[in-house]
Amino acid sequence: MRFSANLGFLWADLPLPDAIHAAKAAGFDAVECHWPYDTPAADVARALAETGLPMLGLNTRRGDLTARENGLSALPGREADARAAIDEGLAYAVAIKAKNLHVMAGFAAGEAAQASFLANLGYACAQAAPHGITILIEPLNHYDAPGYFLRSTTQAKSIIKAIAAPNLRLMFDCYHVQLMEGDLTHRLHDLRPLIGHIQFASVPDRGAPDHGEVNYPHIFAEIEKMGWAAPLGAEYKPGGPTEETLGWLVRARGQRRD
Repeated sequence: MRFSANLGFLWADLPLPDAIHAAKAAGFDAVECHWPYDTPAADVARALAETGLPMLGLNTRRGDLTARENGLSALPGREADARAAIDEGLAYAVAIKAKNLHVMAGFAAGEAAQASFLANLGYACAQAAPHGITILIEPLNHYDAPGYFLRSTTQAKSIIKAIAAPNLRLMFDCYHVQLMEGDLTHRLHDLRPLIGHIQFASVPDRGAPDHGEVNYPHIFAEIEKMGWAAPLGAEYKPGGPTEETLGWLVRARGQRRD
């Protein structure tokens, strides 16, 4: 197995270019981030070139943080803002050669929200296609993100099928899926054709994947059986110095065959 460090949580105390170097030193195979927009893309691209690590993806902006927004693309009447966030995300992804953009839905519900999300995702897929970029959507759990529009893999599957764009895929976050649906092994295998990226963290505390109710050595083995070759995203909250939480990575490195 190969692993990606999500720098939204890991080494979050460091400037993003320094965090990329820290991930390389720790033995990660790739990196990913949440909202890198305060860091010039040229600085990120330079750090990626220096380390040889690919940046797997980033998120669209959440919106107005003072209003506690968490995405814009399912908000009726906010199409201009949503598409500006998509354009910004794609431009940044192109500049750092990231291959995935997670389009965040936001807090919404109902038919109007569904229509807005479908329209904005269709726009995102069309704009991303010439750059070879995949658009990701991710169900979030209702404990961390109550009221978020996209809540389950079943809902995500329906949306992906409705849009039918080859570059729209599911971000399967084991942490969120376990909290909302469980049955990770079967869901991973069943949804494999739709998955564009896989992330993980312990459940229920979202810490390092070495404790809690999910047996990650088993899950990693099942993912390997699926023929998954891309790095898995370590998107967990270290709760202290990141280096002190990496025993799981040392063990996984000792077991992997690549």
